[in-house]
Amino acid sequence: MDVVKRRIGLEQEFFLVDEAGYLSDRADEFLHGCHLMAQAQGLNPNYFVAEFVKSIVEINTPPAYTGTELARKYLNNLKLALAVARQMNLRLYPLSSYPLHIRPVMRDRPNYHIQARTVGYDKFLHAGKCTGTHLHLEVPPGVIDPRVGVSYNSTSAEREELLNIYNLATACDSALISLTRACPFYEGQAIGLAAHTIRYRGSETFGWEGVYTNLQSVGGLMPYAETVEDLVEQQFARYYAWLQAMEKAGIEPHLFKEAGGSLLKSAWNPIRLNNHGTVEVRSIDSNYPSVILAVIILLENLANRVRRENLTVRPAKGMQIFELVGDRLYMPDFAYLNGELLYASATEGVKNPKVKVYVDSILQFAMEEAGEKANFLAQLSKDMEHYQTIEAEILQEFTPTSDRLPLDAGLRLVRQCCDKLEAQVSWLDEVNLSEENLTPLCLTREDLTFGTKLEI
Repeated sequence: MDVVKRRIGLEQEFFLVDEAGYLSDRADEFLHGCHLMAQAQGLNPNYFVAEFVKSIVEINTPPAYTGTELARKYLNNLKLALAVARQMNLRLYPLSSYPLHIRPVMRDRPNYHIQARTVGYDKFLHAGKCTGTHLHLEVPPGVIDPRVGVSYNSTSAEREELLNIYNLATACDSALISLTRACPFYEGQAIGLAAHTIRYRGSETFGWEGVYTNLQSVGGLMPYAETVEDLVEQQFARYYAWLQAMEKAGIEPHLFKEAGGSLLKSAWNPIRLNNHGTVEVRSIDSNYPSVILAVIILLENLANRVRRENLTVRPAKGMQIFELVGDRLYMPDFAYLNGELLYASATEGVKNPKVKVYVDSILQFAMEEAGEKANFLAQLSKDMEHYQTIEAEILQEFTPTSDRLPLDAGLRLVRQCCDKLEAQVSWLDEVNLSEENLTPLCLTREDLTFGTKLEI
């Protein structure tokens, strides 16, 4: 059946480093250079954005109707940013955590101070020590209402599409954690966990000290929504939980609103409703373009199939995988998804048998979406037995002899990661990306792999 085309968008955060690999706080100067170059090339400068610390920048893309179009826009903006960095003797480090000890410099803005005071400054700084990638899945225009969550004026079909995409994205959380695990080092230590996941969302249950450990409704994964009423209730429950946490920290609620806060802007969850009319997927580690493009293909195919076949997406008690029965797509129940499966994904990842079968069920469902890109997912599914994340690849090259990564080794790691990012962008720039030739972007391409073994 014909379906209305929905757009997708992308945001990726990068650490800014100098040529030696040390963290740099020159983000404002760098972004000014990006804005000037973008204007000179007739591009929108607003896609090069500051983050809350001066050593992280965000590169965004305009909305696109296909994954291929999104990939081209993403790579074009990334190419521009790399050119500006070269002019300034700076580099972009693409992975999810800087491998050495750092003390980020926070910007002096009311909204950041409110967040830091509410969760605690030390906890909040974890957000400045790890980076993520956010993918936006568009839903029907107007169905998301910033004032009440879901528009009362939307149609039942529009609300059902929103629920399905929200639940689909929620169900993919552990798969995205497992597939995109990037840097194994955090604050100089190989902690054996998905650092971005545990240090950002945190968990009291698993003892993960992160930004939102004690505020899971604000920063953790929220349950599926069986109905629109459930989804609306979630938005208000989270909003009031945030206001209560502020009051407990001695912050008057009106200060949050005056700093630009609102119902939807009180959400830092892995899956959230966005003011721009999208379901925003925030479970993805910042990573190399090869991994990001694979995620784009995966989520685009998943969402397209749900829309094309008009599937109802809901959890089922006891379910541990994706399973299509008639016109209903069943997925893991939330207790399992946010419990055993989340823990396994953040510790063992795809090496865990339960994670592997869950991820494989998602790939099998996604590859049924018509098109050449299904071949890429089929190959990825075939290789699942031997799939190796960037994180695991780095650990093969860096095997610390002590419990802390030495400074010289950490700096070499940063420089090599910058080299690999630049090599991938350079190679991809030579490829005329299309539906036919997007699929050769294999994660194991020999000349784009991590590089020579380093002795530590």
